[in-house]
Amino acid sequence: MYTIKKTSYGFQFSFMGHFPKDEAKLWARDASQAFLTYEGNPGVFVDMRDMELMPPESRQYVIDVQRIARKNGMIRSAVILKDKITTMQLMGIAKETGIYEWERYIDANAEPNWEKVGLDWVIHGIDPDEKSHDVQSVSHDSA
Repeated sequence: MYTIKKTSYGFQFSFMGHFPKDEAKLWARDASQAFLTYEGNPGVFVDMRDMELMPPESRQYVIDVQRIARKNGMIRSAVILKDKITTMQLMGIAKETGIYEWERYIDANAEPNWEKVGLDWVIHGIDPDEKSHDVQSVSHDSA
């Protein structure tokens, strides 16, 4: 199952459960249409925490949408995941389609503020790969 929601910054995609080829094809149609009709440069927040491993036959649809997204001005994308294999799968697709530079992957198991971190990247360009969000510097002064 998937949802596509238009937001103030672009789009929020959510995926849950299995993502078979027939559903991937429908999502690709809907997502492509959303990108093709969007005025401006959208950011994309993708919640894949509850998605199962993507079957190989669904992969081409994701590739097609990523290419359309970038061609139609996507500025940044944050993908929230809980599964390392799915993360690696999507990183490979992003490298193939050329959007890897604009996409960040956030492990919801390791980052308790995954939503804030993802939206900070999409909306404000705060790179989660370069900046830790909740780290405070501590100094120890000797008396």
